[in-house]
Amino acid sequence: MPTIKARINISLSDSVRDALARLARRDRIPQATKAARLLEIALELEEDQVWDTLAKRRDVKKARYISHGKAWRQI
Repeated sequence: MPTIKARINISLSDSVRDALARLARRDRIPQATKAARLLEIALELEEDQVWDTLAKRRDVKKARYISHGKAWRQI
């Protein structure tokens, strides 16, 4: 049966492959499902790092602040 999900092929080291197998077995889910969830978590962490970097650049003395209402008002 065809799927609408994108498929990728990756090569794993033995240690990563074994860890993935153990985690999937522990959670009683297929390895592909566990790998996909771990990728989602990793992408969220990467995104958080980008936002943190941006926030640190903006968090300086004499920074210009705007009110919450102004920041979120609709145009």
